[in-house]
Formats: sequence, C-alpha cells, structure tokens
Amino acid sequence: MSPLSPFDLSNAERRTTKKEPTMMHQKIEQLKTDFDAELESVSNSADLETIKVKYLGKKGAVQDLMKSLKEVSAEDRPAVGKIINDLKEHVALRIEEALPRLIAREDGDRMQQETLDITLPGRRRHAGRKHVINQVLDEIIDILVGMGFSIQLGPDIDSDYYNFEALNFAADHPARDMQDTFYLSPDMLLRTHTSNVQVRAMEAHQPPIRIIAPGKVYRNETITARSHVFFQQVEAIYIDKGVSFADLQITMTEFLSKLFHAEVETRFRPSYFPFVEPGMEVDLRCLSCQGVGCSLCKHTGWLEVAGAGMVHPNVLKHAGIDSEAYTGFAWGMGVERLVLLKHGVKDIRMFTENDLRFLRQFTSI
Repeated sequence: MSPLSPFDLSNAERRTTKKEPTMMHQKIEQLKTDFDAELESVSNSADLETIKVKYLGKKGAVQDLMKSLKEVSAEDRPAVGKIINDLKEHVALRIEEALPRLIAREDGDRMQQETLDITLPGRRRHAGRKHVINQVLDEIIDILVGMGFSIQLGPDIDSDYYNFEALNFAADHPARDMQDTFYLSPDMLLRTHTSNVQVRAMEAHQPPIRIIAPGKVYRNETITARSHVFFQQVEAIYIDKGVSFADLQITMTEFLSKLFHAEVETRFRPSYFPFVEPGMEVDLRCLSCQGVGCSLCKHTGWLEVAGAGMVHPNVLKHAGIDSEAYTGFAWGMGVERLVLLKHGVKDIRMFTENDLRFLRQFTSI
C-alpha cells in the first residue's frame, strides 16, 4: 500500500481538518513511520507477533488513536477516523505480507542447522491392527456362526419395554433403578444387555430361532479391575421344539472349549434372572492363576463368564410364541471377561486406556 500523506485527504477533507486535526495527523503519520521502521528490523515471526500486538492489540497504539478521537471536533471526527482506519489496514497488510517470508527464512535456517545421519536405522512404523476386544469378538462370532447361529444387531438406545418389560422384569425390579441403568428419559435408556435384540428377533420370526446378538452395553456400576460402565456383550438364544437344559450346557461347554482351544473346566451355579427359568451362572476355572486364586477371580479360583437359563414362558408369550409348543435357552456373556482369561490380563480397565504399549502385545488374527 502506498504511504498515506496527510493522509491523501480530499480538498473537502482538508478544509474540515485544518484546526484540531493537524496535531492528530502528525501523530498518525509519526506512528506509521515508526511502524515501518520497526517492521524492517524484524528478523523472526516471534518479533513480528510482538509488533502486531504493540500496534493492533486491544491496548495497542492504533486503539489508543481511536480513543483519542473524542478530542477531535465532531465535524472533523469522520475524516480523522478514516485516516486511522487506513493506518490500521496498512499495518495489518504489511504484517500479513511479512509473515510468510519470515517463516520461510526460519525454516531455511533450521534446515541448515540440522544434520542428517543417513547411516542411522530408520524409525519403525507400527502397522495398524484390530483392538484385542474386537479380535476376540470376531473369534466368538466365527465360532458361534459355525455352530449354526446367525447374527442379529439392535439399537444401543432402546425403550424400557424392550430392555425390561418384555423380558419379564417386574416394575419394582432393582435393575430398573437409576443405580444400575443410564436413563435418558422416563422411557428411554442405554441398554443394559443385548437381550433387547432377542425380543425383537422373537417378534419378527417364528421358531426355530437360533441367533447371537453382539454389541456394546452400559451399566451404572463402580469401575474396578473386573467391571466397567460399558463393555461388549454377546447373547445367544435358541428356540425350537424340544430344546432342553442339557442342550444349553453342552452348547456352552463346546463353545468355551473352541474359544480357549482346550478343554476348559466349567461350573454351573443356580441363579435368578427374570427372563429365564431355571437360571444359572456359568463360572470358568480362572486361567490367570490356574485356580489357585488371584485378584481377578477374587481369590476364589473361578471367574463368572455368563448368565444363562431356559427362556421364561412369559418372555415367549410377550413375543407371540406358543410357550406350550416351544422351549429355548439363552445366555449372555461379557467379551472383556473372556479376554481377561484368554490373554491373562489382570485389569479390565486397560482395554480402554489406549496405551499402545499394552495394545501392541496382541497380534491381529
């Protein structure tokens, strides 16, 4: 931009600014001269930023000029204000033009100072891989699909009906309480299990039904070495004529043996779940301590891996399935618990801390 000279005023502006503005014109012209001189001496981008703040900052020289306008008569104020704005644009433009040049100079200086030893080995770039949870989840799905199950998916956010009511949960059941469930509204919530998928599958299809429902679930629990507020779960359900409790035990034992590539020792304990009758919990001999006892298994030698049982007749009725003609079994298991056992990990929290030193130990399948 060409220099401003008192400050390229029109004849009309000169006539209106001959009194009070004269001193202001001199002050503006001097400020422009000082800025141009300082800019010529700048040698790096940091100094340029300092000058920018000095002249254009909230407490800078140009802002002080704007405050001084109140000392100029009302009739001359517009013309003087325009000159100050022209100065502001001049300063901003010169700084904008200087910045790329200074950055290029700094990069060039840095390149000259840096040395490159081509005899040094290159830095190893680690290949991307699946998270260990996804690796094991894929393995679980492959095993169960090979055993005749198909995959069904459903929403993470669902209604109280699909998460509780259709699964035979009483209105006053503790699992409905805010202590265990993340409610988004009185009727909508983050699912606490993937059983909501089972209900939808039973509504949409008549038996035989043999599906698995993998997905993330959410529970308002205390985070510890063996539990978290969110985790991956795989549920399975099989409904047909003549399905028995023995079918459930055999199927689950076969699945666990395939997953751990060895004969595993299981323990079935009676338990209560609203959506199955009878119900049981499935324990696996702790593979981390070989049953001796450790913090992972609470020094019992066993780790609970699943809840299971025969599908409750009320659940079948809710879905429109004849409970007199059909029976079925269902189970649900946390994937993280299985990974703890499969790989000997001591703390479930490590899976979500994104520590690459930990995650790189697991080779992708």
